[in-house]
Amino acid sequence: MTSVAQTAPVRLTRRGALAGFAVGLASSASPRTASAASVADASLAGPLGDVWVGSPQAKVTLVEYAAVTCPHCARFHAETWPALKARWIDAGQVRFTLRGYPLTPLDTAGFMLARADGGRNYYAVTDLLFERQPAWAFVPEPLDAMRDLMRQAGFSAERFHSTLSDQGLYDGVRIVHERATSALGVRSTPTVYVGEERQEGTLTADALGEVIARALEGRTGR
Repeated sequence: MTSVAQTAPVRLTRRGALAGFAVGLASSASPRTASAASVADASLAGPLGDVWVGSPQAKVTLVEYAAVTCPHCARFHAETWPALKARWIDAGQVRFTLRGYPLTPLDTAGFMLARADGGRNYYAVTDLLFERQPAWAFVPEPLDAMRDLMRQAGFSAERFHSTLSDQGLYDGVRIVHERATSALGVRSTPTVYVGEERQEGTLTADALGEVIARALEGRTGR
């Protein structure tokens, strides 16, 4: 589990976006506050909104807060997510969304890139970043490596730079982080909500499957 306390994303401007990512400047994380907020509150998705996978008629929602530089999140998407999708989401019982929770400037960049073009390739981009995480996130020049990787997702160098200079995308990504921290008390990744039940730490398909089954049973019994 990776905590936001390690570092937090920088503030971007159109002039200084790439410089800020390159030097990895950090700002203080917002303090955790107690709240009775619901993860289903649409305002928590920010102005860019959620990108859902699964049937709108599904009885249970699965909301994940993740960072693309988080190794635990990458493991979740490589090992746990495929099993959950096959067992619950493809069957129409669960609906899933990934909300970006940046821990570093690179996370902010990754989710801005995923949100380009209205998020039409949101999961294609995030999946690529998770899958190839060691090749770009933990190298001497990670931003350059990310730019090279994004060519596989159709980003020219010019488009890559212009996306990371888009203040609207930056604000949309940061708002999700800020509201998750202040309203829900999210502090680490991955944090997963099965309905309103929060799960942290090692998230196996079997463990989450048990939580999902209970949630479905509760919904069926109403």
